[in-house]
Amino acid sequence: MGPIIPNGLIPIEWDSIIAIFIGICFGFVLESSGFSSSRKLAGVFYGYDFAVLKVFFTAALVSVIGIYYMDYLGYLDIGQLYVHPTFLWGAIIGGAIMGVGFVAGGFCPGTSLCAVAIGKLDAWVYVLGILIGVFIFSELFTYIEPIYDGYFLGNITLMDSFGWNPYWVILIFSITAILAFAFADRVRKRVRKVFY
Repeated sequence: MGPIIPNGLIPIEWDSIIAIFIGICFGFVLESSGFSSSRKLAGVFYGYDFAVLKVFFTAALVSVIGIYYMDYLGYLDIGQLYVHPTFLWGAIIGGAIMGVGFVAGGFCPGTSLCAVAIGKLDAWVYVLGILIGVFIFSELFTYIEPIYDGYFLGNITLMDSFGWNPYWVILIFSITAILAFAFADRVRKRVRKVFY
């Protein structure tokens, strides 16, 4: 990871302190937005609250547009960005386990820690479950390592895999986000009519 503040304005030794400050600000924003509430997060799956979907879709969209715009202007080299390696089976199985945990507990790992910070008991139970899961995973790792490392695809992106033009992907992603927002609003209104 490169320095958070470029050109030596602040010594690199301060990066950890700045990162902690950014984390505290992020947690404050999460809590202020109501994302430490398991009801708000579970609302996506039950159809009565799509704030999480909208926030994360918007964050992804703003990030990808900003990154490619900065690359276009020459302030950033996309080729130098780190792309996490893809292990297909690990991603599929891990995603399914996290999805079940998200629906059952109403938290993702980040929001659960935010809720722990303000003293929510259900979040404490959720985080305890995460720690137990991490312990079980580490104890069984030698047995499940072939699955964990299975079907390694390298450091790829969708654009690399299919040879797509990134600007078309961004346009399609933007249209998908708008359609998802419209669909989510229709579902929310329909669910409110049924239950309220």
